[in-house]
Amino acid sequence: MSAAFPAGKTAPRWSWLPAQGSWRYHLLLAAVGMLVLGPLAGVTAAYMNFSLGFFVGGQVLAGLLGSAVTAGYGADGKHGANYIQTAAASVASMSGMAVLVQAMVWMGLPQPPAWQLVAYFVCVGMFGVGVGMLYTPVLVDRLRLAFPSGLAVANILRALTDTRLLRHSVRQLGSGGAAGLVAGLAGSRLAWLAAIEFSASTFGAGMVVGARIGVAAVMGGVISWALQPFFVAIGWLQPGDPFRKITFLIALGAILGAAIVDLALIFRRAFQDARRARAPQPQDDAQWRQVDRGRLWLWVIAWAAATLATGHLLLHQPLFFLALAIALVFLFALVNGISVGVSDSNPISSAFVVSVVLMALLGLADAGAGLMAGAILLVSTSVACDMQQDRSTGWRLGTPRRLQFRYQVLGILVGAVLAVVFARLFMAAYPVLMQDQTVMKAGQQPAEWSSAMTYKFVGVLRSLTDDKPYQRTAIGVGIAIGLAIELLRKVLRPRNFVLDAIVLPSPYALSFGGFVNLPTSLWLGAGGVVASLIGLRAPKERELPDDMSGTSLFGGGLIAGDAIAALAIGAAGLLAAVF
Repeated sequence: MSAAFPAGKTAPRWSWLPAQGSWRYHLLLAAVGMLVLGPLAGVTAAYMNFSLGFFVGGQVLAGLLGSAVTAGYGADGKHGANYIQTAAASVASMSGMAVLVQAMVWMGLPQPPAWQLVAYFVCVGMFGVGVGMLYTPVLVDRLRLAFPSGLAVANILRALTDTRLLRHSVRQLGSGGAAGLVAGLAGSRLAWLAAIEFSASTFGAGMVVGARIGVAAVMGGVISWALQPFFVAIGWLQPGDPFRKITFLIALGAILGAAIVDLALIFRRAFQDARRARAPQPQDDAQWRQVDRGRLWLWVIAWAAATLATGHLLLHQPLFFLALAIALVFLFALVNGISVGVSDSNPISSAFVVSVVLMALLGLADAGAGLMAGAILLVSTSVACDMQQDRSTGWRLGTPRRLQFRYQVLGILVGAVLAVVFARLFMAAYPVLMQDQTVMKAGQQPAEWSSAMTYKFVGVLRSLTDDKPYQRTAIGVGIAIGLAIELLRKVLRPRNFVLDAIVLPSPYALSFGGFVNLPTSLWLGAGGVVASLIGLRAPKERELPDDMSGTSLFGGGLIAGDAIAALAIGAAGLLAAVF
């Protein structure tokens, strides 16, 4: 052939790079995304969910490192890097679902064989990807929601065609990774680090989210700690109980209350945008945007049926509640997708909790069935909104949508396997992760493993079989608090740091302090303050998204390095015990 690469494409700068569009090109990108960067982002996501209870999406890390692979393609390399980050972020999103296995252990539920769990996670993930793609034309193309993280990743991929900037960014991320690795390894040997309950990943997460969120989380933790004697006095806690045994319910309620306000405004804005969109618009038949809707619906229906089959035949869960969960996905994938598109917040925990409450009203009394049915909401809304966010990046770059869909699917396959592998590996290496923290006293709570997401799930599921009226009161109080604070924030629109982070903090950030132990909130806040102080003293050389600030990249490296250290220490301990 006269051309070694597709028409309209430039030759790669380096001879070892395959021609764009060739099977070797896609093999290279898939291998990097699924087998290298995906597992790196996946172990980070699983570790963060075990240690904190939330995880930082892998798009930025994967986009940055993926750009190092595709930089040889010049400006066209942004599409290849987008494919890589799509697959890697999908692996990370699924890997974070390892906490579902942890929840089974906490509740003493019998664990099915690993292959059955993997099959179930694959079916749910594939269903969620399909639903996410179904809503893409509405949320991304028609309403054109901002999807802040999707915009940031698009800006990063554009900017990183500058090889000088790419090298600088990789150095920042690498130095953070080395520091996190050293801190993680040192934490297992230096008693004074354990005494102050230092966590490099928690500090790094604070550097990523910034002072406004970190300080608000500290406020939530301090308020929860200060109210502990009051909760004991009114009988909501027993002496010696950790405050989060009741504050996690108040915090959940606060998130729901704030979400009521935000979603009302979001739907109002979406309705107004939809009305404006009715006006005749130029038709855009760009080939990169085309998707076969008929095949997509077949995909969704087939994987919904597969989810029902694996959930009922393999895991022996009731068909009615599995089907109800599948139906609720169509609602929450839209609601959460709008939330991500406007505010960059995906309330997957709220989707899980609300679905369990609805099922309880319809007669669900089995905590195991609630967990497996709720898992459909948790996994599907996570990957569906991840799909929509990635499509918003692709929309800005003009990346072919069908190919991006295929990379997302590949990531689901690997992530489903890694979710079970990481769950078994981490819990075998750190037996403390198998201990049910919802029944522990304050002095028994593990310092490094808050597992806030698991705590929420198990706490809510236990209410199905151990109903306590004051728990419903606590959720109601939280809803009222979240509703009131968010309404005041919408009216006053706080811009001053003291008002925004301390006096009237966001309920989403404030609630974090009710989910975890106080030292965790303090280290998260410390990381945010340090990052903000450094940012004030070191202005950017050029206009870049916040995700590419030096402190954010260094913080992301701390998280990844600490996760790798924990995995290495745990694996070494297991090998020593075996051999």
